[in-house]
Amino acid sequence: MTDRIRARRHAAALAVAAALVTALAGCSEATTSQGPGDDVPQVAPSVYESADGAGVSEAAAESAGAGEEAEDAAGDAAYPPPGPEKVRDAFAGLQATLYDTCTPGAGDCAYFLGRVNEELTGLDASMKAEPQGPAHFKEPLEWTAVLRTTLAGDTSTANLEKHFKDLVGTRDRINSWMQGHPEDYR
Repeated sequence: MTDRIRARRHAAALAVAAALVTALAGCSEATTSQGPGDDVPQVAPSVYESADGAGVSEAAAESAGAGEEAEDAAGDAAYPPPGPEKVRDAFAGLQATLYDTCTPGAGDCAYFLGRVNEELTGLDASMKAEPQGPAHFKEPLEWTAVLRTTLAGDTSTANLEKHFKDLVGTRDRINSWMQGHPEDYR
């Protein structure tokens, strides 16, 4: 290969490298009237400080924390927490427990009873939030209220096992009631 061909290849390689560097630099400088474009990630000024935080003053850290709290509060207002499920969805979750069981005292009840309790709680909340009003679900809401009184807020596995019949019985009564009211879950 002659020196002339090598020089041309070297010059072509340099031109490609220069074009690549220029393109990458152009991407990082994308701006709009609102600041960097959507394709450029926003980087907090604290990122430029040392990794151990030696260059960040306490006042700067506190003001950054206050800004994050205000941003979180604004975010919470923009995205309110989800409300209760629809009755049909909550009932479907409860029905998924119908063919499951456990043996109290055998150590296999923690998940099952916890889930039944959780599904009953969710269905209760859904029924109370239903546009037809809680009066429409008077009996199931009464049964879950009795269960809540029986459990007295203690959702430990030991207490749920102690009240196994109450939990499963309430689940089964509500299932039977809902089967008689198909318009509420279809």
